[in-house]
Amino acid sequence: MTEKIDMDEKLKVMAGQLPGVMNALSGLHSEVVKDGVLSARMKELMMVAIAVSLRCEYCLWKHVPEAVRLGATREEIMEAVSTAIVMAGGPAVAYGSVVVLKILDELDV
Repeated sequence: MTEKIDMDEKLKVMAGQLPGVMNALSGLHSEVVKDGVLSARMKELMMVAIAVSLRCEYCLWKHVPEAVRLGATREEIMEAVSTAIVMAGGPAVAYGSVVVLKILDELDV
């Protein structure tokens, strides 16, 4: 497992290298995560579950803090992890119990 990652900083570096691609992705991301029928908080929780299912640690360093920033509780985040476990099995347990808990502990949530 990697150390704490500031994904916002990494994304800024990538935007400098691939401005067209990253601007397009940023626009898509902004459109998707804004409040709609589902709240932005709910969508971030969904992205946490998807990141656990896909075993994307770097995604978790982006989406767990963002979910917290939007008001998600530790309990809500862990419930999102539980949905990933149903869909992805044992590997999701590993990511939920090691990576997500590490991030939440570092955020003091």
